[in-house]
Amino acid sequence: MRTVRLGAGSAYWGDLLEPAVKLAASGRVDYLCFDHLAELTLSILQRQRSKDPSRGFIADVVPWMEAILPEARARGVRLVTNAGGANPAAAGERVIDVARRHGLEGTRVAVVTGDDVHATMLRLHAEGHRFPNLDTGEEDIGRILDRVVAANAYIGAEGIVEGLQRDAHVVVTGRASDNALYVGPLMHEFGWSYDDPELIGAAVTIGHLLECAALATGSVSNFWAEAGATWDIGFPIAEVEESGEAEFTKLDGTGGLVTEMTLKEQLVYEISDPRSYLMPDGVADFTGPVFRQVGPDRVRATGMTGRERPDTLKVCVGFDDGWIGEGVAMFSWPDALPKARKGAEIVRRRLDALGVRPREIVFEELGVNALHGPTAPDPTGDLNEVGLRVAAHCDTREEAEAVRREILHLWTLGGVGSAILPPGRPRPVTSLWPTLIPRDAVETAVDVLEV
Repeated sequence: MRTVRLGAGSAYWGDLLEPAVKLAASGRVDYLCFDHLAELTLSILQRQRSKDPSRGFIADVVPWMEAILPEARARGVRLVTNAGGANPAAAGERVIDVARRHGLEGTRVAVVTGDDVHATMLRLHAEGHRFPNLDTGEEDIGRILDRVVAANAYIGAEGIVEGLQRDAHVVVTGRASDNALYVGPLMHEFGWSYDDPELIGAAVTIGHLLECAALATGSVSNFWAEAGATWDIGFPIAEVEESGEAEFTKLDGTGGLVTEMTLKEQLVYEISDPRSYLMPDGVADFTGPVFRQVGPDRVRATGMTGRERPDTLKVCVGFDDGWIGEGVAMFSWPDALPKARKGAEIVRRRLDALGVRPREIVFEELGVNALHGPTAPDPTGDLNEVGLRVAAHCDTREEAEAVRREILHLWTLGGVGSAILPPGRPRPVTSLWPTLIPRDAVETAVDVLEV
């Protein structure tokens, strides 16, 4: 039976490069796919582009392509990435530059655009579309419309498929969904269409299992102690059959592990209703997959399915939402925890005296409750040291700066044996307004560049 081998090349902006290089050099994958985007990333990249029209893409794309593209071209590995971010065209040009520097004549790069829907949303809102907030239930985006930094729809695999059909060696997209990077190659290779929702659901599931790279091979895992040399972790590979079944593995000799449980951990990562994993390409059903260990670091997945794709696409709208002022003070034994709590009281009372009223202020006791919050019990004994992190969400930069200064004052106002970590400057807050847009309002386009 014919199979297509998909390799995970990246899970986030700043991920490890070496596992992807090994996958490209192995000659054992047909496609290597790179996810670089989180929900707030587009807002960061749009700010970059507003300052410099030549920026706005994930800068990693250049060193990644320098290291991987020559091997990929030599071994027939095709690359798919959403590193285009807020400026896919500029990212595509950078890939062409890399190909030219390495003498890779004939390299074709498909650039997929259309996910930036800011202007479309403005028009639709003027026509009466309210764009309610999916998280808070607020019914009308009008309150923050003049503060929008970025508005990008999660597009599906259509543009990726077109780029591959046009013989692209590299496909660069903007805010394609993470799993669309894997769905596209499967649709292209097997001729699957959106009229085959069960197969598309399987593709979405496979893409979801691969998209976080090392999270499927023992990273961020309950089995971290068994995962071995995670400093040399191997990224996952899926050998996908035309039936929609697949086997997951990794390169021999790399760290990590591939087991039924590591895949199950990734399957339930970042989901809500397991019966309805809503993606632009289809709705996957995560209650159906069956995982079976068939060898060392090799798991077979069957029973993956899904339903027709939704009529709407999710949009992540980033908007300006005030400022953060923060800092960290450290307190030493003896009485480290009481000193930290007195420090919190000092900051509260100083801000009150100054008339500074943050929207929200958080006091975290590092080493005590920073991760578990109010569920953390008070420790027993006298701790060696405790850190006090203070973070305040303020309306203005001036208020955020006042918070930062008051944390600095704990150096002298706090208990004996205190120290202050170098404080950062106040930073702007970009908040998210998740919403939906009609699918037919989003138009993608594909442009193919060639060396």
